[in-house]
Amino acid sequence: MTAAPPRPTLSPEYLDDARILTQLPPGAPGTGPLVDRYGDALLCIRQRLDPQQKRKLTTVEIIVETQPAEPEPTAWLRIGYGETELRERVKEAGGEWHPECKLWRLAQKSVAAMRLEMRVVAGV
Repeated sequence: MTAAPPRPTLSPEYLDDARILTQLPPGAPGTGPLVDRYGDALLCIRQRLDPQQKRKLTTVEIIVETQPAEPEPTAWLRIGYGETELRERVKEAGGEWHPECKLWRLAQKSVAAMRLEMRVVAGV
C-alpha cells in the first residue's frame, strides 16, 4: 500500500499559473461525488492543469455563508389588543411583536402589500 502524495500548498498565485481545463456546474456528468459531498452549497467544479508538477487539480467553489446584502426596511405598526385576526395576518407575514414598545415590526413591502400604512407609527 502506497501513501497518497502530499497535497501542494495552493496559494492564489500558485493557482494563477494553473490553467483551467474545464468548469462544470453541479449535476454535470462526473460531478456526482462532489454534489453528494457538498450538496446545495456547491457552486461549481473546476479542473486545472498544474504546469509545475504536471498534475490535474480539481477545485470546488462552495457557499460557506449567506446574509442579506442590506437589511430590509421595516416599519412599526400599532395593532389593538382586540384585533386578533389582523395580528395573526401580520405574524404570518413575518411581523414581530416588541413588548417593550407595544408595537409590531414588519417589512415595509409587507405593510404596503397588506395596506397597513395608516397603522405605521413614525419616530420609533
